[in-house]
Amino acid sequence: MSITPGADLMAGPPPTHLPVDPAEALLAEGREPVDVVRRLPSSPLAWATLAEQARDGGVDDVTVYAYARVGYHRSLDMLRRNGWKGHGPVPWEHEPNRGFLRALALLALSARAIGETDEWERCATFLRDSSPTAYDALLG
Repeated sequence: MSITPGADLMAGPPPTHLPVDPAEALLAEGREPVDVVRRLPSSPLAWATLAEQARDGGVDDVTVYAYARVGYHRSLDMLRRNGWKGHGPVPWEHEPNRGFLRALALLALSARAIGETDEWERCATFLRDSSPTAYDALLG
């Protein structure tokens, strides 16, 4: 094993930067989130936006939870495809990461709303560990 001189051996994994989600352009055009999900079902941003729309429209918490959970799982798939190893920073400051971070926050909030305390705590911690800035913006 070769170690680069001057390398910080205590540094954690590098930040994950997801690619631009094509759903962003469709949502910016004013397309309905449900239509964007139908067109791009693997999009974390589309699912997060659908969950937000449901929450803001007064749809029951179980539906919001289901939408957020799909967005979260689609996010994990995308994160892994982009080098994420199950931990490490996913910065809010990198705009394409926000679909994941929003889905995770919505999953935390909707888990709390349906009384799933363990999942609320796990997701809130995961969000804080991924991006303290996202945690402050979305749950803080």
